[in-house]
Amino acid sequence: MTGAILAIDQGTTSSRAIVFDSSLEALGSAQKEFRQIFPKPGWVEHDPEDIWKSVVTTARGAIRKAGRKPADIAAIGITNQRETVVIWNRKTGKPIHRAIVWQDRRTGDICDRLRDEGREPEITARSGLLIDPYFSGTKVRWLLDHVKGARAKAERGDLCFGTIDTYLIWRLTGGREHVTDATNAARTMMFNIHDGDWDDTLLEILGIPRAILPEVKDCAADFGITDKSILSAAIPILGVAGDQQAATVGQACFKPGMFKSTYGTGCFALLNTGPQSVRSRNRLLTTIAYQLDGNRTYALEGSIFIAGAAVQWLRDGLKIIRRAGESGPLAAESDPDHPVYFVPALVGLGAPYWDADARGAIYGLSRGTTRADIARAALESVCYQTRDLLEAMRGDWEAGKARTVLRVDGGMVASDWTMQFLADILAAPVDRPKTLETTALGAAYLAGYKAGLCPKPATFAKTWQRDRRFKPTMRERERSRRYAGWQEAVSRTLSRRPA
Repeated sequence: MTGAILAIDQGTTSSRAIVFDSSLEALGSAQKEFRQIFPKPGWVEHDPEDIWKSVVTTARGAIRKAGRKPADIAAIGITNQRETVVIWNRKTGKPIHRAIVWQDRRTGDICDRLRDEGREPEITARSGLLIDPYFSGTKVRWLLDHVKGARAKAERGDLCFGTIDTYLIWRLTGGREHVTDATNAARTMMFNIHDGDWDDTLLEILGIPRAILPEVKDCAADFGITDKSILSAAIPILGVAGDQQAATVGQACFKPGMFKSTYGTGCFALLNTGPQSVRSRNRLLTTIAYQLDGNRTYALEGSIFIAGAAVQWLRDGLKIIRRAGESGPLAAESDPDHPVYFVPALVGLGAPYWDADARGAIYGLSRGTTRADIARAALESVCYQTRDLLEAMRGDWEAGKARTVLRVDGGMVASDWTMQFLADILAAPVDRPKTLETTALGAAYLAGYKAGLCPKPATFAKTWQRDRRFKPTMRERERSRRYAGWQEAVSRTLSRRPA
């Protein structure tokens, strides 16, 4: 039995591996959580070794559960948490510091200085990104400035920088390959999304030597061959994409105007704009959706930092639920005439506000407020934020004002209650696919496409299947009233007014 594809989905809180057959049907999977490290308020780190061990364990487990041998795996696809930074010694392979996670806010001062220097217009024009601690560039700058001897070693070419995909490929290939793909590179604030290369001007602004950067490739390309000792077979790595771009591929959003939103730890909405890179007037990001056969497809992206993490907070912080799946039924018990708003700025606010200093707040509390009302407010906050993004996208792209259907994926979309409220507040249909693991599916497709096992995108798109469509039922007057309440709550929470 040959022609199987191993998808490695390395996320923020866990690593997952899924084996697909050449028809992209899942055969077996494994998942493993790893430590979250919070050294100081606003700091979030991972131990790269924890990530590595979880990936190897789940990859081996998925192959075993699929009833396959390692030699049956024709290709590997990798998708990963984006913007998270690792720097390691090129000779020893040892990281110089823990990984700094995309949620980390320690570089706020660096970002403030860059804005004060008037650097944001040029950075945005070249990278498509805004200045924010979210992106990789200022994290790299912090590491070079704060780890003893790091800058001198970097300038000598003794260090390697990578997002998680790059670090995993380095380890999987026994240190032979230092590479990334265009979608991950596009999230670093060091990459010119129009020229398709690392940008010397951006590197000079950030003070980062080019010598530490990986080679950038298409999403479906030859990224190297695994060392046989790791998975008991030498397997080509043929597909790589950041998690949100992989989900865009997995959702088959290949046509301009198609819109997907993934609800994991955070929420990330991408609108395909085709070969045109659209400059946002509403503080969204211009990014690379995918790059195939040397051709770039662009997207507008809105990033919400807290989505599923709000449910985790209900469970682990407030302890008002025991399992994430309880949040929807509990919210359904709340009083809809007792509006409570939760602005989940637990690590600042992302698009379209980009306020790193904002902190979470709950409004509308009274003696009658119950845990059901808090649960409802947490779930509704994700939906309100999605509408913020959709409104911004419609303002940026004329074609985006046409009738919108949102394709959704991620853990939160299993909640019918949440998806119905999402459709109601957006005044737009919400389509939930039959295959919810769209991120891993996208990585598998990219690898299978390069291996010649999977068809061209247009043919692959025909295989997408809908599980359920949620249609809006809320009256417009009620929708407007609720959304206005959300906007008022956000305005009270911001540390500064949006530009």
